Amino acid sequence: MRPAGFQGAAWGAVFVLAASVLWGTTGTAATFAPDVSPLAIGAVAMGFGGLLQAAIATRPLAAHRSSLLGRWRMVGLGAASVALYPLAFYSSMQLAGVAVGTVVSIGSAPLASAVIERVADKRPFTGRWAAGAALGVTGAALLCIADAGHAGAAARGEWSTPAGVALGLLAGLSYAVYSWAAHRLINEGLPSRAVMGAVFGTGGLLLMPVLAATGAPLVGSWQNFAVGAYMALVPMFAGYVLFGWGLARVRASTATTLSLAETVVAAILAVLVVGERLPLLGWAGAALIAGSLFVLTLPARAPGRRLGTSEDPAGQREAAVTPRCG
Repeated sequence: MRPAGFQGAAWGAVFVLAASVLWGTTGTAATFAPDVSPLAIGAVAMGFGGLLQAAIATRPLAAHRSSLLGRWRMVGLGAASVALYPLAFYSSMQLAGVAVGTVVSIGSAPLASAVIERVADKRPFTGRWAAGAALGVTGAALLCIADAGHAGAAARGEWSTPAGVALGLLAGLSYAVYSWAAHRLINEGLPSRAVMGAVFGTGGLLLMPVLAATGAPLVGSWQNFAVGAYMALVPMFAGYVLFGWGLARVRASTATTLSLAETVVAAILAVLVVGERLPLLGWAGAALIAGSLFVLTLPARAPGRRLGTSEDPAGQREAAVTPRCG
């Protein structure tokens, strides 16, 4: 059992932000295996990462097997979204560039998540969420516009950036769906380890045929193998362990908005490591995203209520982090 200090919504925000930093390294890591297709990168990263999630959750999976089977539709929805996300995400980065692909994929997820929660859970939009989401989405748009005009984008071809943006939007939607599905299952009383093991383990299994069809280059060199191993073990496995802890403490919409931090990390690494050029407009976008995170993570006081603890009702639990993400 974790110490009481690890139960609050503030810790949930910390866990999601830590996961986002790890995820922000994936696009840059993938550039070190240029002869490996984005489908293979996505399949090995999320596929093995998901199977590892299931492996460390065998006991809670066994203990809650009947409950998970009784909710197979929600588990299946989350797993299908888990499988779709990396295929769209890494393809988006290859077509539109690391910075733009990451920004569109992650930047669109908060909006998709807010709409899902509004429609499915009848949760209203709040003023603080609107302010944070506006800052974050504006920052993401500036990053995208700034990158689209540079020479690297022109070299990829006229059609590649729009196609990459479209795939990024698909990735953002699938990210929002699996975050919502996992959070919904956790909110129904299932432990986060069992939920993450079931959703990501099943998603990993769905990715195995894709890996079998596209993954031969991963064993073609030690460098390719190292990239695949890093992607599966660090950002996907360790990152989603942290993300699962976060989802147990904050709303899915809050988690997806906090994940905008990934875009800043990805943009910085794209400039420092990959050599992509980020003009002043792009850095302004990164600053706006940082501002959105500040707005969304400021503690909120609600007289007469204990907010930010794991004992709070599902709708209140993460109010201390942010009203809502999007």
